Amino acid sequence: MKSGFVSIIGRPNVGKSTLLNQILGQKIVIATDKAQTTRKRIKGILTTEEGQIVFVDTPGVHKPLNKLGEFLLDEAKISIPDADLILFLVDGSEPAGKGDEWIAQNLLQTNIPIIIVMNKVDKVKNLGKVEENLLTYKMLFNENLPIVRISAKTGRNIDTFIKNIYKKLPEGLPMYPDDVVTEETMRDVTEEIIREKILLNTSDEIPHSVAVRVDNYFEQEDIDKIYASIYCETKSQKGILIGKGGSMLKKIGTEARKELETITEKKVYLELNVKVEKDWRKKQSSLKNFGYEQVD
Repeated sequence: MKSGFVSIIGRPNVGKSTLLNQILGQKIVIATDKAQTTRKRIKGILTTEEGQIVFVDTPGVHKPLNKLGEFLLDEAKISIPDADLILFLVDGSEPAGKGDEWIAQNLLQTNIPIIIVMNKVDKVKNLGKVEENLLTYKMLFNENLPIVRISAKTGRNIDTFIKNIYKKLPEGLPMYPDDVVTEETMRDVTEEIIREKILLNTSDEIPHSVAVRVDNYFEQEDIDKIYASIYCETKSQKGILIGKGGSMLKKIGTEARKELETITEKKVYLELNVKVEKDWRKKQSSLKNFGYEQVD
């Protein structure tokens, strides 16, 4: 039986979270087309007859502009040393860019086995173009690394991909019970789902300026009562989040509540408040308050 940790590393928006959800056959991490959607390392656990793979989804690697950006980069870095295998996920519909080159040179100079995973190849109809792009990623490394082509969105080639992962993992017993797919608590899940609805319903500077914290979570047999706060950095952002007559906040809350009811399989009461915490992304104390601190 095989067992091991597999870190997923890549630039923002290459499909890391979408891939993990596709592998597990259910949504455990939020996924949007906005950068910084993933802010923390999240474990997704796949258990099959062949063994157990503990995937570690990480924030997209980009140049940090503030304390939050530094935290996101550190989350990716920390996931590498303890991994048994690294998946370098890239956008196969385009050639390697400076961001991919930086990751290869600064994060992936390691003795840990690496597989280059070309996602989004279904977007390219010209097979010759895919091969050209593939070559640009190969040239980022001195050794000849294995490469797989997949589509995280459609599930293309995922089964073969999983088999290749198992081949690279050491022998070992499962680290988690068979029915566990993530370590995330319902508080964690709730905060992420609320943030996802904000990302999907707002634009411009709002998504990056928002943090969500569950203040109270009361779990009852027939209903869960959740009270959460949405933090932003300016009064104008607060106005956008609330919307005319509270319309935006109501939309965010309704969409989040419906998804939470699907997950919990019972009624959910969700109350949201919007608060301003100026420049929270630049303050270590605020980051700690919102759960953005390193946990080994």
